[in-house]
Amino acid sequence: MFVSALAGMAALAAPAAAQIATPAPPRPRPTAPQAQQQQAPAAPTQTSTIPAPIPSGSAPVGYKIGVDDVLEVDVLGQGDFKTRARVQADGTITLPYLGPVPVKGETSVSLVKKIEGLLKAGGYYAKPIVSVDIVNFVSNYVTVLGQVGGAGLQPVDRGYHVSEIIARAGGLKADAADYVVLTRADGTSLKLDYKKLAQGGPEDDPTVTAGDKVFVPEVERFYIYGQINAPGVYPLRADMTLRRAVAQGGGLGPAGSIKRVKVTRDGQEIRLKMDDLIKPGDTIVIGERLF
Repeated sequence: MFVSALAGMAALAAPAAAQIATPAPPRPRPTAPQAQQQQAPAAPTQTSTIPAPIPSGSAPVGYKIGVDDVLEVDVLGQGDFKTRARVQADGTITLPYLGPVPVKGETSVSLVKKIEGLLKAGGYYAKPIVSVDIVNFVSNYVTVLGQVGGAGLQPVDRGYHVSEIIARAGGLKADAADYVVLTRADGTSLKLDYKKLAQGGPEDDPTVTAGDKVFVPEVERFYIYGQINAPGVYPLRADMTLRRAVAQGGGLGPAGSIKRVKVTRDGQEIRLKMDDLIKPGDTIVIGERLF
């Protein structure tokens, strides 16, 4: 009987013991590199205090970083590392743990590899996944203005042709002139025929360099009224003669006379032959023929 009682007490004690959690063995302390990765010392994040305008284009892969460009550097999963910084005059940005890092002349791809190497060498992260974004570029760009789809700054990483820059800016608008003005960084200008840019050879389509400006003006116009089939305002294209202007207006009306054409230029009436060129702002009036 005594043995039976002891067996019953043991049976009752078993469920209670099962409810008591066995203390887990202590976790092994992380090694030095792991500890640094889990508890890296806090470091201030450098931010850009003077925001630059967001350009219309995006920096190409080969774009070389220059002074005053704004970069955003991040390490995946490490929020305390994320930094937005402007490239200083000495060509560096300051990053957490690493301090000043030379970045001038690097591309976003090469800078990623450089920062990853520095973080590994310093023992901060075992396998860092770094990203570099060029948030604002102000060191290597061409300014595109006027009648294009997206006027603004176009970053350049090589010698683009004028036609390529215009294409990257969205192409010409419907009211664009048929010529383009290229102004070099030294102030010299070239007037380029757009048809030659599009269809000519390399000599008709020069390359641009950082600091150049490409301007596409609005098309110039002339006015034609009187005894003509379609009076109104028309774009003035290259080599526009009086004869072509009349044809542009739909030709003479039933009562119109080619001998009774008046042209007003700069407030003064002038006489033109049918093959003479007209100029921007000219007003052409077709008179009635005498019966």
